[in-house]
Amino acid sequence: MRGQLSVEMLVVFVVILGIVVLVASVMMKSANKAADKVEQKTDTVLNASDRDYNSGRAGDYCASAEDCRSGNCDSYSSKCY
Repeated sequence: MRGQLSVEMLVVFVVILGIVVLVASVMMKSANKAADKVEQKTDTVLNASDRDYNSGRAGDYCASAEDCRSGNCDSYSSKCY
């Protein structure tokens, strides 16, 4: 009978379909983990560059040591050094 599928063919098809679903699931989990790691690294880099860009250079006004690139703020003159 030419137009019919045998039971063996259906079993092979179901097994292959199951393997494809399993591999796709594992790949999706890996992609989500990778995306989270990339996002964390990007945030770290952007925060570091933002901090360096916005920090004061020597002679700039500062209120605390965090305002200066060097991390040193003269409390008397309120300037970075």
